[in-house]
Amino acid sequence: MKVVFHYAAGPALAARLAALEGLEVSVCPEAEEARFAALMQEAEVLWHVLQPATAAVIAAAPKLRLIQKIGVGVNTIDLDAARARGIAVCNLPGTNARAVAELTLLLMLGALRQASRFDVAVRAGRGWSLDPAVQDSLGELGGRVVGLVGYGAVPRALAPALAALGARIRYTSRAPKPDAPGEWRPLEALLAESDVVSLHLPLTAETERMIDAAALARMKPGAVLVNTARGGLVDQAALVAALRSNRLAAAGLDVFAAEPIDPADPLLALPNVVLTPHVGWLTDGTFDRSLALAAENCRRLGTGQPLLHRVA
Repeated sequence: MKVVFHYAAGPALAARLAALEGLEVSVCPEAEEARFAALMQEAEVLWHVLQPATAAVIAAAPKLRLIQKIGVGVNTIDLDAARARGIAVCNLPGTNARAVAELTLLLMLGALRQASRFDVAVRAGRGWSLDPAVQDSLGELGGRVVGLVGYGAVPRALAPALAALGARIRYTSRAPKPDAPGEWRPLEALLAESDVVSLHLPLTAETERMIDAAALARMKPGAVLVNTARGGLVDQAALVAALRSNRLAAAGLDVFAAEPIDPADPLLALPNVVLTPHVGWLTDGTFDRSLALAAENCRRLGTGQPLLHRVA
């Protein structure tokens, strides 16, 4: 079965992909557009990571039978176009939860401790001569209220670590969860109460730009925003304004409204942000769990069995 893995792969991952039994996996970095178009002429399965699987991509793949998301969010797949062709779409819930939870914790701590500012200063030889006023912006998670917007697999993995560090957890979801370690709040109350707000929702028509200027204004002065979910959840221009004015103390972001982010984006000039390039999911553990399930779905596709985690 011919599979296109639409992402770059280091030597170890490439070797693992080549060794998958019964599959002919072609690794195609996202920048190699012409090669991707050629490979999709024969591909039966697309292992999709971040580059959008548009209607045009689907239309140009005559043998395509399955789009397998390596991850959870399917907002970058044209589901209507896939349905119209009878192409199955599956995702992999939970496979990257541990990795994303750990990066979320890293960004929370990095934002509270101004890690980016110190890193730049040390590299420039100014690490031991910073303005003493910087001291006033440094904080700890212990004793702070952390608000989790959404309560799926990532917050479930993250919450015990937060509790162990002494954070007080609040969360919002469609309904209270009986096994959640924190206290449920409606979104507006959570924003007003939390010292750190962390986003863990899919990007849908309902959630797009839910953290807009009005939502940011409801947050506590000096609060921190962390986003490892989807960039489209946040009005990025409003976030820049809140950070510039010090309405928010800091932000930790792994995802952005447009990716890759424009090098001229004003967000990149702010000293009170910690940034990573949508790599929250990217660990060897995530690939261990993901490749096993993705290969199993290819086997099921070949034998006509029901696919795992089918969303369309």
